[in-house]
Amino acid sequence: MALDSSLIGASSDPVVFEVEKGAIVKLAQAIGDRHPDYRDGVAAPPTFPTSFRMAIPGLADVDPARFLHGEQEYEYARPIRAGDRITCVARIANVTEKDTRVGRATFVVAEIDGRDEAGEPVFTGRATLLVR
Repeated sequence: MALDSSLIGASSDPVVFEVEKGAIVKLAQAIGDRHPDYRDGVAAPPTFPTSFRMAIPGLADVDPARFLHGEQEYEYARPIRAGDRITCVARIANVTEKDTRVGRATFVVAEIDGRDEAGEPVFTGRATLLVR
């Protein structure tokens, strides 16, 4: 599959992630965050969805050595809590080509939508990936 604008809108199958207290505590320790809710595993730090590993549609066959992670951001409807079961769907939001100092590169914006068991929004994550 070509890495071009034809990928825009491509979506993954839904994947369910169970948020475990131990995983929250480990991340809080790893990043050195002393917030008591994170250290006690009650609520997850804002970067917790980074641990939700998903295939990004259209990029599975691209050599990972060609990727550079450019940017990551999250928007929250509510905090992620221990015990949550979050269903995530990844989709390609944008694909553009640009000239860089080292030649032409493709910029891919991938979004992950996370919803709780009631189907209510929990978070949206956006990542910009540079593919050379």
